[in-house]
Amino acid sequence: MYNTKGVFKDGQLVSNKGRKDLKTIRGDRITWIDGREAFCKNIGSLISQVDAVIIRANKMLNNGKLGQYNINGRTKAMVACYPGSGSHYVKHVDNPNKDGRCITAIYYLNLDWDVKRSGGLLRIFPEGWRGDKVADIEPVFDRLLFFWSDRRNPHEVQPAYHTRYAITLWYFDAVEREEACRRYERERSSTKPALIAK
Repeated sequence: MYNTKGVFKDGQLVSNKGRKDLKTIRGDRITWIDGREAFCKNIGSLISQVDAVIIRANKMLNNGKLGQYNINGRTKAMVACYPGSGSHYVKHVDNPNKDGRCITAIYYLNLDWDVKRSGGLLRIFPEGWRGDKVADIEPVFDRLLFFWSDRRNPHEVQPAYHTRYAITLWYFDAVEREEACRRYERERSSTKPALIAK
């Protein structure tokens, strides 16, 4: 799928999509999949399984902070490829602007990955951890990772020297997503040119 012309595009930023220095910030190539495509049946199965985990955890008793969210939807699956050659993604937050994303779920597809040779480590800087403590996650095959999408978990993908694949889903909190959509509509309508009556 990666080598099919036109399927993967350069990754974008939530804001400043026209930046000329994008490659110095983010070096992955991505495509969006809903899981029903004929060539992506396994991704569809993965999406269903991750959905089931999220729904069950969100409805469990005594589920801590997750219980404060009303998870009612998600994005399509973002399939990302870091094509090697030191491609990376600098430290960032998935949801810096309260767009509704509350949980990030990442599934890794990298067989026999050796982080010492191939790089591509995911480093998370959890809010509230003292000093220089970080969570280092190796992108090994069949690993599924969940973390908060907001400012609690800034993270980076360190330079990858071999081709590195991941599938990411973001789950929405209904209240924050609804407010984000209203905010977007207000901003969009305020930038439309006013019609002048004759």
